[in-house]
Amino acid sequence: MAMERISILEYKRIVLGITGSIAAYKAADLASKLTQAGADVDVIMTEAATRFVAPLTFEAVTGRTVYTDMWQTAHSESLPTHVAHVGLAEGADLILIAPATAQHLAKLAHGFADDLLCITVLSAKCPIVIVPAMDAGMYENAAVAANVARLRELGIEVIEPEIGRMASGMVGRGRLPEVWALLGAARQVLGREWGALRDRHVVVTAGGTREALDPVRFITNRSSGRQGYAIAQAAVDSGAHVTLIAAPNELPTPYGVELVPVESAQEMLDAVLEYAEDADALIMAAAVADYRPEETADHKIKKAGKALQLSLVPTVDVLATVGARRAETGRPHVLVGFAAETRDLLKNARSKLEKKHVDYIVANDVSLAGAGFGTDTNIVTILSADGSAIALPQQTKSAVAEAIVQRVAARLQTVPRRTEPDSDEV
Repeated sequence: MAMERISILEYKRIVLGITGSIAAYKAADLASKLTQAGADVDVIMTEAATRFVAPLTFEAVTGRTVYTDMWQTAHSESLPTHVAHVGLAEGADLILIAPATAQHLAKLAHGFADDLLCITVLSAKCPIVIVPAMDAGMYENAAVAANVARLRELGIEVIEPEIGRMASGMVGRGRLPEVWALLGAARQVLGREWGALRDRHVVVTAGGTREALDPVRFITNRSSGRQGYAIAQAAVDSGAHVTLIAAPNELPTPYGVELVPVESAQEMLDAVLEYAEDADALIMAAAVADYRPEETADHKIKKAGKALQLSLVPTVDVLATVGARRAETGRPHVLVGFAAETRDLLKNARSKLEKKHVDYIVANDVSLAGAGFGTDTNIVTILSADGSAIALPQQTKSAVAEAIVQRVAARLQTVPRRTEPDSDEV
């Protein structure tokens, strides 16, 4: 199955540096995924890296020239100049070095210029991300730690390696993160550079809450959390600091997202009120339970062979509570709610828009094929407090997420960023 194109990576030129680590095999998959996502990937391999993976592998997955020699001239007409290190550096939106050995951490930290990768880094004006990978014990060495600290002082982002089993059989910190995490790091860094939500704090809720019946059972709904997680990723791609308040699910947390796990509607409300206090935007994609058991049994309710009657009481209305507080505090600046319906979609959504005092309601008929819970696609109508509405055809939840985040960013254009002084300051 082909990988979906990713807006923040489309048409970006990424220089992928690969040094002499056994983890270089993961870089081949990374280069392929970046290319499938829409990026132009120029690979620089050190001589040691070519002993682990052949340059032809990267040429095959990127469709572009691989650079291995400091004296090699550029062959791509898309580079600004035929001088390889200058052309690669000048044309890059991001330099990503993965894996980076201890040797290259030392060279890059101290400005060495004895191979093409080092010279390219010295010439670069774009963001640089380095992902170390080395055998157990090496990464904790004092000299390596000092080099990592120096790289960070120079403004280079260093991604921590993971703990796991090494090729040597040892276990420790030094494993190259998985490809999805490396893609996530690239997206986060490019979002901070180019995104419309940089310097913004966006809070997103996701998933279906659970209301305990006893220590074993709970009442919940069919929400998978996919739309909320897609919104969190879209906000990261737009440069925001993202807090994701999520009910239980099995989805991987997007790279760079601060995850706040909750379970019940009350826990969701408590977390939302805490994190929305300084949020620029709150996007309430979670399916919060409308009712909970009036009483929660201390022990498992045993099967008695007769009907079990439950008394259900309303849960707290998270969106209404946030809307009321927002009227007093002015935070969050933008509030987005969701309306999952099975009939009278627009009528019910407009009613919710007015009653909950939100800027947007994202309405979807969850009874439609290709929409709603548990699918990779959605069909929504975005209603605005100004009376406008836009109906989006069936598309991926990632595309829907981008459409929502774009509207949030547009509404925030008139709100000063955190790094800007307030209008009454001199």
